[in-house]
Amino acid sequence: MSNVSQSQVEEALKGYIDPHLEKDLVSTKSVKNIEVDGSKVKVDVTLGYPAKGFKDKLAADLAEVVKGIDGVDSAEINVDWKISAHVVQKSLKSIEGVKNIIAIASGKGGVGKSTTAVNLALALSAEGANVGILDADIYGPSQPRMLGISSGKPESADGKTLEPVMSYDIQSMSIGFLIEEDTPMIWRGPMVTQALEQLLVDTKWDNLDYLIIDLPPGTGDTQLTLAQKVPVSGAVIVTTPQDIALLDARKGLKMFEKVEVSVLGIVENMSIHICSECGNEEHIFGQGGGQNMSEEFDVDFLGALPLDIRIREETDNGKPTVVAEPGSRIAQIYCEIARRTAAKLSLQAKNHSAKFPQIVIENN
Repeated sequence: MSNVSQSQVEEALKGYIDPHLEKDLVSTKSVKNIEVDGSKVKVDVTLGYPAKGFKDKLAADLAEVVKGIDGVDSAEINVDWKISAHVVQKSLKSIEGVKNIIAIASGKGGVGKSTTAVNLALALSAEGANVGILDADIYGPSQPRMLGISSGKPESADGKTLEPVMSYDIQSMSIGFLIEEDTPMIWRGPMVTQALEQLLVDTKWDNLDYLIIDLPPGTGDTQLTLAQKVPVSGAVIVTTPQDIALLDARKGLKMFEKVEVSVLGIVENMSIHICSECGNEEHIFGQGGGQNMSEEFDVDFLGALPLDIRIREETDNGKPTVVAEPGSRIAQIYCEIARRTAAKLSLQAKNHSAKFPQIVIENN
């Protein structure tokens, strides 16, 4: 009769490093229950990030680890996830119906930030989360076209709030839904920031785990407003390997640091070009820039995306890669980046403010 103990199982599990958290599942409190019955072991794991595309592999990997313990004949691993709300900037309250806001930013235009934002939103949804996307680019809204939403304005059931527009199972809102596609927005800064705040607060977001905000490029008015007035749980910086893009991405990173928004990591877009004719790989815009930047500023490198015509074509046609070709390598990369982003967020302190009652003192 073998004498396998819970502590032996726990010790063995500590040796497995989750590739998204980059930590073991015991120290991150993801292992919720260990049951030992003779030579049979059952382990319950609850991740803090959605992992539909990784769940089976994780269960199989952990089963191998547990079966490696002397005296264990069978291992049953149950994996699920629970997404919590995480802390935001001090003095800001969370938005109703939204657990976490993740800002997608870039220091300059033309690095594929909006394409990355929409595919990351769709990837988080594919991984099992409730997701919304807010197009914060008032001057150049692109999400309506990227999500394939060409007609119809958002509905308002109560005349005060807007219902988010649904597409591919994600909730979305954009100034582009309220104006014609070719109408220029000739607004000054304060009007833009006010419009952004209204789009965010006056939309009836429905039980979102993550709201992705696609920020306009740069570090101007809109970005500062968002960083100061919108309860952001974390930011992702999108860059390309080009020196000039990296220079601007550094500014974006420093801006978030100044306003106390944690940067979850860096995504390098257009990292490598693979020739569609011969398969030759070329680093057209340089090499390793995002990786070097992440090391320089001690933030995580979330992943690199290839320069591929399909990403551009599919997004322009209103069906981004994650939904157009869910089985493709590019869609897998987006899902890996999405899991890693959500995993990094899950390691941050939780926001318990919603659990505390509001105390109102009245004079009777």
